[in-house]
Amino acid sequence: MHIGLVGLGKMGMNMARRLTQGGHTVTAFNKTPEKTKEAEKDGIKGAYSIRELVSVLPSPRIVWLMIPAGSPVELVIEELKGLLAEGDIIVDGGNSYFRDDLRHEEELTPLKINYIDAGVSGGIWGLKNGYCVMAGGDKKICGFLEPVFKTLAPPEGYLYCGATGAGHYMKMVHNGIEYGMMEAYAEGFELLAKSQYGAGLDLKNVAHLWNRGSVVRSWLLELLEDALRKDSRLESINDYVGDSGEGRWMVKEAVESGVPLPAISEALFRRFRSQQDVSFGEKVLAALRKEFGGHGG
Repeated sequence: MHIGLVGLGKMGMNMARRLTQGGHTVTAFNKTPEKTKEAEKDGIKGAYSIRELVSVLPSPRIVWLMIPAGSPVELVIEELKGLLAEGDIIVDGGNSYFRDDLRHEEELTPLKINYIDAGVSGGIWGLKNGYCVMAGGDKKICGFLEPVFKTLAPPEGYLYCGATGAGHYMKMVHNGIEYGMMEAYAEGFELLAKSQYGAGLDLKNVAHLWNRGSVVRSWLLELLEDALRKDSRLESINDYVGDSGEGRWMVKEAVESGVPLPAISEALFRRFRSQQDVSFGEKVLAALRKEFGGHGG
């Protein structure tokens, strides 16, 4: 198949490479031309505007977006409205909010442009290992796109999840679970690092051990082992932990649905704390301890 790809970031570039290696034709556009030129070296066809990208695609045209959620997606979809025709397909493969998918479908339906939301997981390792793909939207259109999905995914790594929004809803929940798992590893290894037993241990050996048959083994633990091999006490790592939105959306959904998510909510709030240079709340705690008990800082 011939796919138009918008966005050649860490995920988009490797997805374009994997599709090309899998026998598909990919024409790619990136807002910085240098990335497009880099992609051309790997057999990916370059386009230097959205209009140029659309002009070279066969009908029905497939335009896959791998760009940040929010304004970037909104701007590109708005431009595509004036360039695509009946039967063409937009796939949002980024981390968009599933409620935005519903709005996009509503806007595109009168134009008879198909809209598919595809949650994609795999990070920078997807080129080698494949991407887990979770698709939502019209089942027939997803069926038409299945060769693309299955090229991106490892065996059994693609699932049609349901109507519009289902793919990104699934990815939102996936990422929330990821928050909780990462937080559990962080807390456990922090206790180890500060204990009398962990002080003399090379913690990468612990991560390696727990991936050999234990119930907490995982790919995340493999990645932690790799990180600890490079820097045994992670001294070169900044303790700022960003969040890309899915955790916030998941906690919001939980509140609206009355579903308790204590571990995932706490993991999200821990990320917020890491993003503060100075916590006023902790200053309040210290001030109160000093006022009522004369405790020092």
